[in-house]
Amino acid sequence: AGPDRLEAAGQTGLPQVIAPGALDMVNFGPPDTVPEKFSKRLFYQHNPTVTLMRTTAEETAELGRVMARKLSEAQGPTTVIIPTQGVSAIDKTGQPFDSPEAREAWRENLKAHIGDNVTVIEMDAHINDDAFATKLAETLLESIQ
Repeated sequence: AGPDRLEAAGQTGLPQVIAPGALDMVNFGPPDTVPEKFSKRLFYQHNPTVTLMRTTAEETAELGRVMARKLSEAQGPTTVIIPTQGVSAIDKTGQPFDSPEAREAWRENLKAHIGDNVTVIEMDAHINDDAFATKLAETLLESIQ
């Protein structure tokens, strides 16, 4: 992903259903590839070649603002579905990256800055729940019919 992420589909008017997956982490390679400036942060060693760093509430708030700006420019039907119980396998109750504060910071900033042309649905579910996947699929089917 690069600086143009979340822009192409919106510019062409394609229907979009957005799920905020993995906003709780920054990916690095092996532990020795993590920049020193992040040494005091919370990390999760996914495997020998992937080190994950937990995003802070401030960082997720900024992600919410950036996503809102980009999605508000969409030319076609756009829906964001928010899983309020977490956005990755390790961002939920009892897991290493569980942070209701960071999830709330993202959610509130997205909602505060999103345009009226974007539908926002909050769902009391985790991103990996079957019910959440079903809601995404149903919403996409509704938007393309």
